[in-house]
Amino acid sequence: MKLLFRPYLRYKFLNSLFTGVVGGSVFTIYSSLSPITFSIGGILLALGLMGMAYAYHRLMKLEYFFRFSLGAELVMLAMLTCFLIFSEYQETALIVYGAYQLSFMVGGYLVRAETHFARRARIMGWIDVAKQQGYLAGLLLSYGFYKSLEFYGLTQAITQVYWLHLALLPLEMVIILLLVRAFKS
Repeated sequence: MKLLFRPYLRYKFLNSLFTGVVGGSVFTIYSSLSPITFSIGGILLALGLMGMAYAYHRLMKLEYFFRFSLGAELVMLAMLTCFLIFSEYQETALIVYGAYQLSFMVGGYLVRAETHFARRARIMGWIDVAKQQGYLAGLLLSYGFYKSLEFYGLTQAITQVYWLHLALLPLEMVIILLLVRAFKS
């Protein structure tokens, strides 16, 4: 298996764009959750990150990097689908929160593995620039998206977040496709 950096940069840009677009929406989704949920989630996240760190020596293989990256994207796809089907339930908020916590846990490993496989400072710089450009573009897009919904009279936060997630579904599918293209067997 080989990592193709140009396709990987496109993947990282769109992956970060997704993160930028979705970032503010979680506060609306999480509004029904008890503060204790975040304490428990933080504890589980810390334990999961520690467990992943103990396994780094076994996981620093390109195949695992691909599998965990794909797994994280599939979790996001499942979370989007769940939210679109069951958007106004507390259980859905827990699922969304859990999906993000899981992606953060795996993300710790993915950042380390990305650095390991990039190996050169110039490539790591390109990856970080692509990520920041994507994140900034995502934040700007979400702002524009919310403003356009307000223009059309859609001002209820959960409705705005629902429409945002509807737009994110095809984006996540493109992200998965780009990820698969970035790894060559």
